[in-house]
Amino acid sequence: MATHVMTAPATAEPSARRRWTVLAVCALSMFLVGVDTTIVNVGLPEIGRGLGTGTRGLAWVVDAYTVVLAGLLVVSGALADRFGRRRVFRAGLVVFGLASLACALAPSLGALVAARAVQGIGASMLSPVALAIVVSAMPDPRERARAIGVWAAVFGLSMAAGPVTGGALIAAFGWRSVFWFNVPVVVLALTLVALFVPESRGQRARRLDLPGQLLLTAALGLTVGVLIEGPRLGWGSPAALTGYALAGLAAAGFVAVEQRRPEPLMDLGLFRRPAFTTAVLGATAVFVALNVTLLLTTLHLQHTRGLTPLASGLATLPMALGATVCAPWSGSLVGRYGPRRPLLLAGAFTTAGGLCLVGLGRDTGMPLLLGAHLLIGIGFGFANAPLTNTAVGGLPPSRAGVAGAITSTARQVGSAVGIALAGALVTGVAPAELPGASRAGWWLVAACGLFLLVAARWARPTATAAGGRKP
Repeated sequence: MATHVMTAPATAEPSARRRWTVLAVCALSMFLVGVDTTIVNVGLPEIGRGLGTGTRGLAWVVDAYTVVLAGLLVVSGALADRFGRRRVFRAGLVVFGLASLACALAPSLGALVAARAVQGIGASMLSPVALAIVVSAMPDPRERARAIGVWAAVFGLSMAAGPVTGGALIAAFGWRSVFWFNVPVVVLALTLVALFVPESRGQRARRLDLPGQLLLTAALGLTVGVLIEGPRLGWGSPAALTGYALAGLAAAGFVAVEQRRPEPLMDLGLFRRPAFTTAVLGATAVFVALNVTLLLTTLHLQHTRGLTPLASGLATLPMALGATVCAPWSGSLVGRYGPRRPLLLAGAFTTAGGLCLVGLGRDTGMPLLLGAHLLIGIGFGFANAPLTNTAVGGLPPSRAGVAGAITSTARQVGSAVGIALAGALVTGVAPAELPGASRAGWWLVAACGLFLLVAARWARPTATAAGGRKP
C-alpha cells in the first residue's frame, strides 16, 4: 500500500480540507480493492451453479485475485515511484475496470479466473499509492494516525460489506452484477483522481527486482495452489509433495536473492525488529480469520440452511457494523495511547467470535451466529490501525514505505490462505456434513485472535501517542 521512497516535501503544505479530500479519494480506491476481495464470497454458490464448478474451482475465483494482488503490491509501489504515482494509480483503475467487464462477461470458469487475476494486477497498482499519498499528506503524527484509522475503516467496511452488497446485487440482477458494480465506481474514481490527486514521484527511481518478484509470486502461488488442490490430489501424493518442495525452494530462493541485491524488492532487515515481524504475522492472521469466516458462513447458510444469497449476505451485516464503528475508534485510540490497547481488544473479540461458532450446527439459532459475526467484525475493526502503526512506527520515511507495502502484502496473503484453508476443509463435503467439517475452521479463527493477544505484547508506544502516554 505504501511505496519504497516517500515524496520530497512540498514547498507549501496543503490545507486540511485538501489533505482530507485526498484521503477520501484514496479511500475510494481502497474500497474497490477491499470489496472485490470479499464481494464474490456470497455469490460463490450461484457462480458454481452458473458455471458448473465445485468448491475447489470457486476457491480459485477468489484466490486468483488475492494471490496476484499480494505478489505485485511491492513492485507496483516501485513503479509508482519511478513513473509517477497518479499515472500508475490511473492505469490501475483502467486495468481494474476493464478486468471487471471481462469478469461480468466470462463464459467459463477458466475465463473468470483469468479475468480475476487481471483484476488483481489492477488492484496492486491502486493499493501501494493510496497509503503512500495518505502518509505523505499527513505530516502530523496524530493526524496521520486518525487518517490511518479512517483509511482502515473504509477498507474494513469494504471487506465486511462486500457480502452484503454482493447478496443484494445477486438477488436483483444475478451473480454477474457483482462485477458490473465496479464500473461506475471506477469512472467516479478516475474523475476524482484527475481533479484532486497531484502527480508525485519518489526522490529517486529504484531499480526493479525482477528475480525477486518472480520468486515471490511463485512462492505465493504454489503455496495457495497446493492448499486448494490438496483435497483433490491427496495431501501425500507425489504431485502435492512436488508442490511443497517447489514452494519451499521458491521461498528459499527469494530470501537468498533479496539478501544479495543492493535494492531488494523487500527489505528483509525489517524482520529483525520483533514488533515489525509480529505486526506482519498479525495482519496475516486477521485476514485469515476474516476470510475463513466469510467462506464458511456463506456455504453454511446457503448449502446447509438453504438461504438465499441476499439472506446470507444480510447475515454478515453485524460484521460490517462492528468493523465500521470500531476502525475509526481504533485509529483514535492509537493516536492517543499507542497500538497496544486496540490490539488487545481485537484479539479478545476475534477469539470470542471464533469460539462461539465452534459448535455451529444446522439448528444453531441465528442470534448466536449474528452475535459471533458482530464479535469478529469488532475484532477486525480494532486490528488494522494498530497493526499498521506498529509496522511503520519508529521508522524513517525511506523504510516506512516498504514496511507498509509488506504489511499490505501480508493482508492479501492472509486472504488467499484463509480462502484456501476453508475451501480445503469443505471440498467434497455434503451439505448436511458442512458444520462438522467446518469446526476446525472456527478453531482457526479463535487461534488467530489469540495470536493478536500475543502480538499486543510487542506493540510498543510510539511518537503517535499523544503526549508520549503509554498504554
